[in-house]
Amino acid sequence: MGDIKVLFDEKKIAKRVAELGRQITSDYRDKKKEILIVGVLKGSFVFMADLCRAIDLPLKVGFLALSSYGDETKSTGQVRLVSDLGIPIRDKHVIVVEDIVDTGLTLQYLFDNLRSRNPASLRLCSLLEKPACKKVEIPIDYLGFQVPDEFVIGYGLDAAQLYRNLPYIGILNVDAQP
Repeated sequence: MGDIKVLFDEKKIAKRVAELGRQITSDYRDKKKEILIVGVLKGSFVFMADLCRAIDLPLKVGFLALSSYGDETKSTGQVRLVSDLGIPIRDKHVIVVEDIVDTGLTLQYLFDNLRSRNPASLRLCSLLEKPACKKVEIPIDYLGFQVPDEFVIGYGLDAAQLYRNLPYIGILNVDAQP
């Protein structure tokens, strides 16, 4: 896989995930209501698994799937709810776990949808953010790293469903993309 420029190696990712887990643990330690970690599939699954192990509190997990990319490298701008949560979120502290925030349009759609379900609180934990791509402002309560306006892969992020299994985050050479 020589056509990949590594941005964040395994050690740097593990260190940051542990820091995020400690911060979330501290922020929610005295909360009386249930904590629900909601992963946005497919890209967040690796990050979410590591993050959940780094949070030292009782919590539940759920997943939903949205699509705005298909197999493309740029968002289509149209968001589809592919698979919804199978559990209610009313009166729960919900932390949405996302792989990357770029335009913010997908998360704006998701947060509008989730707010209508009356959670006790709703926060966002994103592994990555591309500030140069923002079209709408989405507050990120817990952020791993900022990245340049490049197509990133690895640690759950894909190019046409490939490269999710890489233990690091990198930039795939445009000419090498599937």
